[in-house]
Amino acid sequence: MGIRDHEAIRAILGRRSIRRFEEKPVEKEKIELLIECGSAAPSAANSRPCHFVVATDRPILNRLAEDHPYGKMLFEAPLAIIVCGNPEKNDFARRYWEEDCSAAMQNILVAAHAIGLDGVWLGVRHAEGCEEAIRKILPIPAHIAVLGIAALGYGKEKKDPHKGIEEGTLHVNGW
Repeated sequence: MGIRDHEAIRAILGRRSIRRFEEKPVEKEKIELLIECGSAAPSAANSRPCHFVVATDRPILNRLAEDHPYGKMLFEAPLAIIVCGNPEKNDFARRYWEEDCSAAMQNILVAAHAIGLDGVWLGVRHAEGCEEAIRKILPIPAHIAVLGIAALGYGKEKKDPHKGIEEGTLHVNGW
């Protein structure tokens, strides 16, 4: 077996942003596994600031789709995992919650692909007005920050795996 054939490498390179989903619910055991994978992400000084809100209720998913400027795929997605962070947990969480939650989000997306699901990352934190809208829908406490939404499900489309390194982005021993 070549190094590209390793299942972890295939999951990372094969994960693509998919925005169209079948009308099929995601099984509870898969949802729980995705949250466990998100929870396994590294965090600064093991501060673990991440929180996860699971949305499977169609009216909630539709409200999220309406209020997120780029979230129309949530009208089809049977599952959304909203990744949040508690910057008040400790000093490391205050400084690094966005990096920690981003690692959790990436783990969720790669794990989803590995278990036969597809999805896309919808940024919330830096989309104007989006965080407050999402906070009201779910409702998320004021001291909890919202990083993003993973829209997930069984994809209606397939894309080829990533291949190669983008020209001009690799620098060895300096720029």
